[in-house]
Amino acid sequence: MTPFWIALQFLTTFPIRLQAMPSKVQNAHSLLFYPLVGLIIGFILFALALALQTVPIILLSSLILVVWIWLTGGLHLDGLADTADAWVGGFGDVERTLKIMKDPACGPIGVLSLIIICLLKWSAAYVLLQKQLYAALIIFPVLGRTAPLYLFLSTAYVREKGLGSSMAELLPRKTAWTVIVLSLSICACFLYVGLTALLAAVVSLLYLRHKFIQRIGGITGDTVGAAIEIIECVSLLIFVIGLYLIF
Repeated sequence: MTPFWIALQFLTTFPIRLQAMPSKVQNAHSLLFYPLVGLIIGFILFALALALQTVPIILLSSLILVVWIWLTGGLHLDGLADTADAWVGGFGDVERTLKIMKDPACGPIGVLSLIIICLLKWSAAYVLLQKQLYAALIIFPVLGRTAPLYLFLSTAYVREKGLGSSMAELLPRKTAWTVIVLSLSICACFLYVGLTALLAAVVSLLYLRHKFIQRIGGITGDTVGAAIEIIECVSLLIFVIGLYLIF
């Protein structure tokens, strides 16, 4: 169970303490539990929405977004901001792009990306709550945290001395693909609109992977974090839009 606790410790703000320093194999296997951690986050958001359903929707959607961010400690938002800054400030140069990603300072493009992603998530969550589809909140954190598993399986990790390099090398591939398929199948619970959101998530992920390879030759921790945020947001948006176009 150590890989699960590693994933829970890394992806959330839960007070998890590991008894010993994890091995490289355990760190790699922790990727298999990322979708499960997403499921836990999703259930917490669902439970919160269900418990506070009598609260005005505008306030409840704000609470949902704040708790969503708090549960992850803003980890993936940080990756999104760093990636956005690097993509614009890197001027297409690989070394400059990677250097900007390592800079802890957040530039104007990074700030703008955070504002946009939070605004889109908030407004989409508002509509979802208005439709009383509280259970749908479960699927988006799962889709977002399935993205790293696919990226580590299919894409080179560009920082050779980074932890991600050994994780990609030691990740059990057959088990990983099984986890991916099972994780994505959760969308089928919401029939056509769920499958539409799944399609949007898959297309977005493939596009992001293409751009990561095109710009820096692979992935970094920051780009993986950015992918999580973007996949969550896109799948949520398409799900909500699909409610009006499909039904």
